[in-house]
Amino acid sequence: MSINERVREIRQTVNLTQTKFAEHIAISTSYFQGIECGAKKVNERTVRLISTEFGVDEHWLRTGEGSMFREENDIEVIKATSIFKSLNPRFRKSALTFLNELAELQNE
Repeated sequence: MSINERVREIRQTVNLTQTKFAEHIAISTSYFQGIECGAKKVNERTVRLISTEFGVDEHWLRTGEGSMFREENDIEVIKATSIFKSLNPRFRKSALTFLNELAELQNE
């Protein structure tokens, strides 16, 4: 599997569209589409941004060896964070309120 294919796998794992994934790593959608189809190279900046934004292990991204995500990261947390970041700021407050209520229910 190529690095470009691994980028697609990450995007699918975190359940984002190409547009949303590109927004998270601050590149254009068309450039990201080029990465996924193999027409564009994945440069160092993009590797670092993906690693930082999604908790991806850089070694895995470059080589395919090891685990996709750094050990300290849980895929559900990464997905939740990704969804939260994509929310309109006015919905973030509601999401936090809801999460706080769930946490309180869990502690009862």
